[in-house]
Amino acid sequence: MRRIGVHIAVVAGVALTLAGCGFADVRAPVPDFMRGKTPDPPALGTPPDVKLLLRQKLDSVFVAASQPTQVRVSEPRPNLRGPGWTACVKAEVVSVTGKPLGTQTYRIEISDGAIADRQKVEAEDTGATESYEPV
Repeated sequence: MRRIGVHIAVVAGVALTLAGCGFADVRAPVPDFMRGKTPDPPALGTPPDVKLLLRQKLDSVFVAASQPTQVRVSEPRPNLRGPGWTACVKAEVVSVTGKPLGTQTYRIEISDGAIADRQKVEAEDTGATESYEPV
């Protein structure tokens, strides 16, 4: 009986030892030869037609009540935080009461040919240095 317990312990120890012999994560603190291969970034394809997207779905960036005018857009760039593209959009808008708010700038994320997200551009963002074209 004792012999069976020893055999089970030896087999379990060998199994645990061999289980650790696989390849480590790309960021693991092990020598390069033990790391897995870094995955290739996905292919981007052709840049989206941002002007057409904005003509079709301007309300996904600006609220219709803000009555956006003089809408301008920057060139699409590959998104650094994930798949897809980003672009900046500027427009002159008004408040709900009709008072002019001035120029508002948003960074939009385009994924699968649709506007997926928008965020207001802050002063330190690169949206201020972009070149814009009218929609």
